[in-house]
Amino acid sequence: MTVIKPRIALVGRPEIGTRPVTSERTWARQYRARLFVTDTAIILLSTIGAMFLRFGFDEAGASFAGFRTDYFTLSVLIAATWMFTLSVYHTRDSHVIGIGVVEYRRVVSATAITFGLLAIVFLVAKVDIARGYFVLALPVGVLGVLFSRWMWRQWLIRQRMFDHYLSRALVVGGFDDVDYVVRQIHQKSGAAYNVVGAALDAAPHGAHARKGAVLPASGGGSSTVASPEREVPVVSDLSGVAEAAARLGADTVIVAGQALTGGDFVRNLAWQLEGTATELVLASRLTDVAGPRIHFRPVEGLPLIHVEIPQFEGGKHVLKRAFDFCVSGLALLVLSPLFLLIAAIIKLDDRGPALFSQERVGRNGETFRMYKFRSMVVDAEARLATLKANDDGNGVLFKMKNDPRVTRIGHVLRKYSLDELPQLFNVFLGDMSLVGPRPPLPAEVEGYENHVHRRLYIKPGLTGMWQVNGRSDLSWEESVRLDLYYVENWSLTGDLVIMWRTVKVLTHPVGAY
Repeated sequence: MTVIKPRIALVGRPEIGTRPVTSERTWARQYRARLFVTDTAIILLSTIGAMFLRFGFDEAGASFAGFRTDYFTLSVLIAATWMFTLSVYHTRDSHVIGIGVVEYRRVVSATAITFGLLAIVFLVAKVDIARGYFVLALPVGVLGVLFSRWMWRQWLIRQRMFDHYLSRALVVGGFDDVDYVVRQIHQKSGAAYNVVGAALDAAPHGAHARKGAVLPASGGGSSTVASPEREVPVVSDLSGVAEAAARLGADTVIVAGQALTGGDFVRNLAWQLEGTATELVLASRLTDVAGPRIHFRPVEGLPLIHVEIPQFEGGKHVLKRAFDFCVSGLALLVLSPLFLLIAAIIKLDDRGPALFSQERVGRNGETFRMYKFRSMVVDAEARLATLKANDDGNGVLFKMKNDPRVTRIGHVLRKYSLDELPQLFNVFLGDMSLVGPRPPLPAEVEGYENHVHRRLYIKPGLTGMWQVNGRSDLSWEESVRLDLYYVENWSLTGDLVIMWRTVKVLTHPVGAY
């Protein structure tokens, strides 16, 4: 997908049409209705199906609080309770749908609460219901709902790539803050917003102006950068935000950066938006800080934002190590036939060794031998000096898209990252993790700036954010940013998401050479 890099075009106050029929309130209502229908169908099928599988078609009935109630009615009761809990947990809320992990987590939490409460009620009421019924209905139902939510999310993401099913947003703030927010939104197809206008406090001048930014033309008129791929019109100053939002038919007003005209700006804007159904969103410049590390603690009307300091020891890291040990051990057992096949093909290709080992730097600067299937000729290191002039890498790592040292089988191994599989041994031994920063060479570490050494606070990974965001196509700065973000914000749930995205990347390789 081509990444759109929007530019802000100061074009005065153009006439804006009325709200299209596909506003957020329209499409979100339709989307929630679809989720409700699929959730209901899956939950009914799982509970009633579990009933037939467990009890058969001729089961007489169960006693519930003195009344004769058959299992079918009991299944419907469970399904209704389950649907009610999904609603209570806001699993179909407009702020959650299409996000991914948050939505899935709420579905799992609602399901766990449902079956926990029902188990207690049935125990107290002495309902004679077999545990096998719960064992069947719970996993089938929750997996079915999660899969349907994932399928709907994929559909929604595809629609948003064509600017469908997006909330119309007006971004408010200083020029640099607005420019940053607009760029971030349009670089992510799943951002859920279509920026239809901007309201600026003031444009940057002199040393504060970002190179390539669009500045207001003197004496009116308009000004744009050369060949902008997308322009966002400036439709108002800060005094007319509410009116501009109504004129644009904006679903959301995003305040970027600080409250520019004093502490009352956001409060007054909220008052002006009352009764309009337009949402107010504050966009913080707390970049590279994940949501779980941010907590709001209001004190006497003062909204304090608490940012948790990253922890690099403790139980969470012990759990990560246990997960790495179990998964890598299982993977080595399952993939052992593939290991033997790849090793035999490499050996037959040029009679050289099947494995290649190289010194890498791990956690806290400790070095270890990292293993890979050999994808280059045996004397690849000796030939490196003659190829330095053809470097296609990011200026720090040597990469060459058509490296003549890569063997015939090596091209295939690299394209699908099969050469990385022996690193499962490193994960099993504890030198690496399944997910983490890219393992650096000692020469790289010697040239690190001070802040880049934070990459070494946790173990390097077999895969990571660099793997699922472009790999060799990334610049050095972007690679560092992604690794540092992971180091400070990782979670086991996030690791599972990255591993799933890695599978998708391997089937559609990007930046692998």
